[in-house]
Amino acid sequence: MDSVASRIERHRLIDVLAERSANAGRPGHRTDGHRVAVAIEGGGMRGTVSGGMALALSELGLLPLFDAIYGASAGAISAAWLLSSHPEGLRGWTEPAFVRALIRKRNMLFGRPLVDVQRLVEVLYLEDFPLDYASVLASAIEFHLLATDVMTGKAVNLRDQVIDEASLRLALRASAALPLLAGGPVRLGEHTYYDAGLAESIPFRQALRDGATHVLVLRSRRPADRARMADRPSRSSRLIAGVGLRRYSPELRAAFLGRNVRLADDDRLLAEHDIDDVASGPAVMSVRPSDSAPRIGRLETDDALLHTAFEAGRAALHTKMATLGIGDR
Repeated sequence: MDSVASRIERHRLIDVLAERSANAGRPGHRTDGHRVAVAIEGGGMRGTVSGGMALALSELGLLPLFDAIYGASAGAISAAWLLSSHPEGLRGWTEPAFVRALIRKRNMLFGRPLVDVQRLVEVLYLEDFPLDYASVLASAIEFHLLATDVMTGKAVNLRDQVIDEASLRLALRASAALPLLAGGPVRLGEHTYYDAGLAESIPFRQALRDGATHVLVLRSRRPADRARMADRPSRSSRLIAGVGLRRYSPELRAAFLGRNVRLADDDRLLAEHDIDDVASGPAVMSVRPSDSAPRIGRLETDDALLHTAFEAGRAALHTKMATLGIGDR
């Protein structure tokens, strides 16, 4: 009987990447009938881990093999950098000046957001750590950002609402805005949005809804973090739902309080997909940091810890692809 390891080695996602690498096709000009996507998990500063994986994807020359990138919250920010003219900017997750500018714990004393996403996207990424927004919009690889609709509590794909650099910045802010922590909701078009993680923190389901046949999922949580997921909302979550979301719909509060249950369901489903022992249906493969990687909290500010986490994510992607025989040649 084949072992699980041998089945993973024949994962259908890897087969398609190998075929595309050999055929040298371009995004938007392929005829193989596949739609291959990357889904990047966020989670505040834990997105440093999946950001390292995203950089490794660029370093290995694999990015042109994909048709679309999906990002949620911090994962959307990493996706923007990955698609930009300067993917090395992903290392900004570990820059002390970046972290100090983004997370300002004293802000809580003055009633301001602890995490200043607006300043990050509208000031830092224009002046101090320039993100080439124009190159993101011009990319042949589709960029799909997720956010949570404050009325329905459901995940929404903002791609169709991104038409210029200003709306791209708004979409990035919408994907990461979090009650009491990262600023108020963001209005884009006719709707108002909060952080994608309230409804869908790992955006692979949206990729599948959009017709993806193969999805590479870049995870920010270690396997050991599964044990930390509780069925019931924490005290802090109940406080945010009762205070920070009291003005919004019951559907939004229910979505927020149900995050842990949905995340546990995602974990179970992704583990099943990793085995890939079926011949049909979507092929989804995850890359996660090892349990030896540091555990990073949403508001982590320790420079050395963030650097270690970024490199752990980067190494995890490099190792996974080397083991499966995929990479730059």
